[in-house]
Amino acid sequence: MAIIGVLLSIAAPRYFNHVERARENTLRQSLAVMRDAIDKFHADTDSYPASLEELVSKKYLRSIPEDPHTGNRGSWAVQAPPDEGIGVFDVHSGATGNTADGVPLSEL
Repeated sequence: MAIIGVLLSIAAPRYFNHVERARENTLRQSLAVMRDAIDKFHADTDSYPASLEELVSKKYLRSIPEDPHTGNRGSWAVQAPPDEGIGVFDVHSGATGNTADGVPLSEL
């Protein structure tokens, strides 16, 4: 039992650190895909999408990805274009907290 306890005390922290890094990488990838879709939409239509759902309905995205930190597809924080004020110019995570590097999740 002592050997199993020692092995678990070594492996558990590494496992949880790996899971957190995987969430951060998934978040970064989801943001990159959505931002690319927004840019392509803007290049095609010369306007920004009204919502993330418009990107799905016009086939720029198959579906809105789930935010890995909140577990919700509707928790994305959208930023409107500075000059127009309406639409989706950029997207960020709606989760609170920081990455392992200390960067706020909402600033990725």
